[in-house]
Amino acid sequence: MESRDTMWKKSKKYVSKDAALKKLQRYCAYQERCHKEVRNKLLNLGIYGDDLENIIVDLISDDFLNEERFAKMYAGGKFRIKKWGRVRITQELKLRRISAYCIRKAMEEIEEEDYIKTLHQVFEKRLKYIKEENEFKTNTNLGKYAISRGFESHIVWREVKQRNEEEE
Repeated sequence: MESRDTMWKKSKKYVSKDAALKKLQRYCAYQERCHKEVRNKLLNLGIYGDDLENIIVDLISDDFLNEERFAKMYAGGKFRIKKWGRVRITQELKLRRISAYCIRKAMEEIEEEDYIKTLHQVFEKRLKYIKEENEFKTNTNLGKYAISRGFESHIVWREVKQRNEEEE
C-alpha cells in the first residue's frame, strides 16, 4: 500500500502560467499577502524559475502585491485586534522577510497615544488574573506580561511606575 505522501505527489497536476496567475490574483485579492507567501503558493502549484518571477512581477505591476501595504495592514491588525506591541510586530514582519523601510512605515501607522492606551488595556486585562497581594510582585507580573506581548520594556516599566504613582 502506498503512503499518503506518494499518492499526493502522483495526483499533483501541472498548472499553466496563466492559470497560476489567475489563482494568485484571487489569492492576493482575498487579503493582503507578502512576497514570501505568494512565492510559497507558486512553489506549491509547481511553478518555478522565470515563470515564478514573471508572475510575481505581474502581480506587483497590477497592484495585487504590495509589501508596504501588507506591512501596514498586518501591523495595524495585530496591534488593534491581538494587542501586540511594536517589538512583536516587527519580529513577525522580519520573519516574513519584509524590508526595513516597509517595517518602519508600518510602525509609523501606530499612534503613540493609541499605543499607550492599548498597553493600559493589556495591564487591565492581566490584573483580572493576578491574585497577588504584594504590589512589587503584581507590578513585576504586569511588566513581564506586557513585554511578552511585544511592548518595549522602557515604555512598560515607565507606565507601570506611573500607574503606581496614580494609585498612591
